[in-house]
Amino acid sequence: MTVVIWVCAAMLSVAAVLVLTRMAVGPTMLNRVVAMDVLIAIVVAGLGLEAALNRHATTLPILVVLSLVGFVGSVSVARFAAHDDKGENP
Repeated sequence: MTVVIWVCAAMLSVAAVLVLTRMAVGPTMLNRVVAMDVLIAIVVAGLGLEAALNRHATTLPILVVLSLVGFVGSVSVARFAAHDDKGENP
C-alpha cells in the first residue's frame, strides 16, 4: 500500500510543478486563475493522501474549507470575468 501512496505523491508533485509553471507562464489572468484552482485541487488531494497514509481523519475540516475556498474563488472570478455585451449590469 505504501508503494501506491508514494506513486500518487510523485504524480501529485509533478502535477503541482506543471501547474506552477502554467501559473508563471499563463498568457491571461483567466489561465492563471484556472491554474490556481487546479493547484488547490492538488493540495486537497495531497492532504487526503497524507490522511490516508497516517490513517486519521483530523484533516477533513481542512479539506472541506480548502474545497469551498477554491470553489468560491473560481465562481467569483468567473463572475468578474464575464462580460455583458450590452453594458448592462444586473
